Amino acid sequence: MVTSRMLELTCICHILLVSAASLSLSSTDYGDKKLHIVYAGSLPGGNYSPESHHLDILQSFLTENFEPGRSLYRRYGRSFNSFAAWLTEREQEKLSKRNEILSVFPSQPLQLHTTRSWDFMGLTESDMIIGVLDSGIWPESESFSVQFRKSGRALVKIVGARWYVGQPGARDVVGHGTHTAPIAAGNRVKGASFYNLAGGTARGGVPSSRIAVYVACCRAADLLAGFDDAIADGVDVITISIGYAHPVSSLLEDPISIGSFHAMANNIVTVNSAGNSGPDGAPIVILSPWVVSVGASTTDRKFDDNVVLADGRTLTGISVN
Repeated sequence: MVTSRMLELTCICHILLVSAASLSLSSTDYGDKKLHIVYAGSLPGGNYSPESHHLDILQSFLTENFEPGRSLYRRYGRSFNSFAAWLTEREQEKLSKRNEILSVFPSQPLQLHTTRSWDFMGLTESDMIIGVLDSGIWPESESFSVQFRKSGRALVKIVGARWYVGQPGARDVVGHGTHTAPIAAGNRVKGASFYNLAGGTARGGVPSSRIAVYVACCRAADLLAGFDDAIADGVDVITISIGYAHPVSSLLEDPISIGSFHAMANNIVTVNSAGNSGPDGAPIVILSPWVVSVGASTTDRKFDDNVVLADGRTLTGISVN
């Protein structure tokens, strides 16, 4: 269920990005017209055609030599009765006075508001096993401690670990794997904060899930070994926050593409970080269509602080990014 939900959200994000791009490209073609949403409430019963009705409305009040089909941006006629169209201020005023129209308002840009991503996504609890291909793990972290359920059964968070040639063990001497693993599957840890800032409960996407560790950092050969073992071990999801600085020219020469392809063939979804590059365009380094690429977002809050200068002036600014 988590896997299908993740894929569903990924598709929605792609649709939203394409829509936003279309909007920005099209707005220059409409002069002083601005995109508005025309809301007409619930769908009427009977033999009602939203398409015909919306075009008729546009035809009846357009003040310029504009074809209704060109002014129409999108119809909403499956769950409610509405459409979006490019309108001048005068057209907006005229349309607002029609009896069947409840509201006409500008289509304003929206912002994603979340450092609470998992609540936003609505992920459910699951006993799945997540294969973490990274630099190892520090098992003493509270995020990985043994949990006891109401039934009294103990839930061991880390079910196993593998490491490869030249590696001393699975203990994380870098810290990266210990950071990424709880993002996916960490326990709920109350009282977490960053030096007493942003206090609250830290948690992973699915706290009831378990972790299989594969120390795959940072050679391609080790990475493929991690994929090979994780697939054979039967994990449910593979998460990996490792990649090249630039996209590989051929999928057949990319260990992540190869490993994740075989994971897909065994009904295992691979979730991979999009990379650390940006904000320039096209920074994603993993282009395989069978991988769910995940990028970071901005936070929905800020932390201000004051700096007092020698002359007594106080400047207020952001203290933690």
